[in-house]
Amino acid sequence: MNIFFYVLKCSDGTFYGGYTTDVTRREQEHNDGIRCKYTKTRRPVQVIHSERFATRSEATKAEARFKALSRKAKETYLNEGRNEDADSEKLSK
Repeated sequence: MNIFFYVLKCSDGTFYGGYTTDVTRREQEHNDGIRCKYTKTRRPVQVIHSERFATRSEATKAEARFKALSRKAKETYLNEGRNEDADSEKLSK
């Protein structure tokens, strides 16, 4: 199974991290105001990063680690040019 950790950039410039099996569908749900209080008032949102994991557990751990980062550390992480085809070692440690 493929599970993705993803990061959205919200219209107010904040980041939102989550996990899903379908990044495109989940981005649309956020933009439609479905199942997420945080992004509902910060639309439109755009996926700016995603990473593929083999298990839900790995993806949720990556999400938790990302959310624990400072804003500056999140920006540094995102600016490293990682994408969904890159290995997922950084947040999976």
